[in-house]
Amino acid sequence: MTITEQVAKDIIRKLLKGEDYRIEIVTLINAEFLQFAIDFFKKIIDAKLKNKNVTVDWYKKEFLNPELPARDIAINSGLNEKTIHNMFNSSTKEIVIDASNEHYDTLYEAIKNLVDTEHDLDLTLTIKFKGVSVDLNVSESLIVINTLAVKRSALRGGLWSTAGKRVEKPLMQTLCGLYSVSSKNYSLKIKGKIINENDFEREIDFYLVEGKNQHKCEVKLMGRGNPESADAVIARDSKVFVADKLSDTNKKQLNSRKVEWVELRNDGGFKRFEMVLDHLNISHDKLPENFDKKLESIFKEIFE
Repeated sequence: MTITEQVAKDIIRKLLKGEDYRIEIVTLINAEFLQFAIDFFKKIIDAKLKNKNVTVDWYKKEFLNPELPARDIAINSGLNEKTIHNMFNSSTKEIVIDASNEHYDTLYEAIKNLVDTEHDLDLTLTIKFKGVSVDLNVSESLIVINTLAVKRSALRGGLWSTAGKRVEKPLMQTLCGLYSVSSKNYSLKIKGKIINENDFEREIDFYLVEGKNQHKCEVKLMGRGNPESADAVIARDSKVFVADKLSDTNKKQLNSRKVEWVELRNDGGFKRFEMVLDHLNISHDKLPENFDKKLESIFKEIFE
């Protein structure tokens, strides 16, 4: 799952304005989920009609078909690949198929027992498309509803994670661009150094460079007071920390370690980055009064 460049730009714009960016991710989740739901319902109609004379479980026959991609089989069974991998330390297709079938059988039996117990429950889900309609009974409806719930959960987890990873480096590039920091004074990866296996380079988002000094920078788009935030910076010996929100405790921790920080939703927000550049003796220009126009040219260079 990837986040679009336009959404990445919108998130950065909101961060620079000191606004909450999360609505952009929620909007993307909604769009992805609704499209999945429509496509899924179309497949339900097709599968139901194709198996209208089948007395066995038509849903399992069609939606846990081994010919389908492993990810689809897992979701259709009410699981996702990440859960299966955590359970079995592997997510090969064979394991996904076995785990999905076992879970689906358990789910099917639980729903059957529930329906048998709830005698007064009457639920029919009718799906219509291009003049064709199918009716799903209580059990079938609950299985479909459960699949939709699992899919939304999977989308939510994937997109929130992707958003942070997709935005962190462009955000730092944008900050450098707004203050006209020379490209020789920053890097997306460490320069002129062999990384040993004990280094945290893979976890570092960005480097600000001053002479021979290559200052590790870290970006975390998390909520206020995350106790792991400052700890991660300290563990990786980062010099600069850029965050959406920081608690007073976070700031005290960072100040005590002489770590430069920027809180995007603080008063002045991203403008504190100029102070960071000054403290690190990195040459830069003043922020233009109207930086929106410059922002567009920066985005064009970063994303295009």
